[in-house]
Order: sequence, then structure tokens, then C-alpha cells
Amino acid sequence: MGKLTVLALRAVMVALHAGAVSAQAVMVAMLTGAMQESILVDRRTPALVITILGVVTVQVVLVCVWRLVTMAQRGTVFSHAAFRYVHLVMGAFVAASLLVLALGAVLAPGDVVPPGVVALLGGVSLAIFGNALIVLVLRMLLAQAVARDVEASQLGAELAEVI
Repeated sequence: MGKLTVLALRAVMVALHAGAVSAQAVMVAMLTGAMQESILVDRRTPALVITILGVVTVQVVLVCVWRLVTMAQRGTVFSHAAFRYVHLVMGAFVAASLLVLALGAVLAPGDVVPPGVVALLGGVSLAIFGNALIVLVLRMLLAQAVARDVEASQLGAELAEVI
């Protein structure tokens, strides 16, 4: 990977992480104090928990991608150690999908939010789950690349013995 690409990606990830921390702070403030007179007052705690956990899933993905970029920069991404981070990313996407679905379930009863918002949350949940499936496909490609790398190392060792 080029140095400029890595620098740009890391700058974006730092900005996203700072935004996630800010969003957590704002959501806590909004959902604990400002919602005293809101129509969502009876659903404040579940909405707060779901929101905070949702932002945590974003932070997990950012940290894992940071580690994978570091591994790619060092040339060690095609190793079994990379699978740990890929699995965490997949798990975070699945968790985020379930959290968005749970938020829709919390908001669905009654006339608190329009049905279109709940349907939109269902669509967002499906899109996030689709990202988890994309990461699964990329994991399979990583597994093939690691296997090819191991095979190439073995062939190189055999060739060195012959020479």
C-alpha cells in the first residue's frame, strides 16, 4: 500500500472515531436529560443502550481496520493473525445489524414514530447485514491468499533444497 493511501485512510478513521466518541457523548446527553418531555420518554433506556452499543460496533470496526492496514503496510496481512480482525469486523457488522433491528422493534409499537421509519430501520439492518456477508466473502479470499502464500513458501523451500 502506498504511504499516501495509508495516511489518508488513517486520517479518515481518526475523524470517524472522533465523530463516534462525540456521537456517544451527544446521545447520552440527549437521551438522559433532554428527553424528559419527549414522546420517547418511556423508551429512553433501550434507545440509549442500543445507540451506545451501535457506536461501539463502529469503533470496533475502525480499530480492526486500522490493525489490518498496519498488517498490510508491513506485508503480514496474508497470515492467520489477520483472521482475528476479520472475524471481529464480521461480528461487529452482525451485531450492528441486530441492534438496528432492535431499535426498530423498540420504536415500532404505538404512534411514536411513523411506520416508514421502522421500515427504513429494517432496510438499514438488512444493508448492514449485507456488509457482514461481503466481509465473509473477503475472508474467504483472504483464506485462499494465505493458503497460496503458505504453498509458495513450501515450494520455495523445496526449490532451495534442490539447488
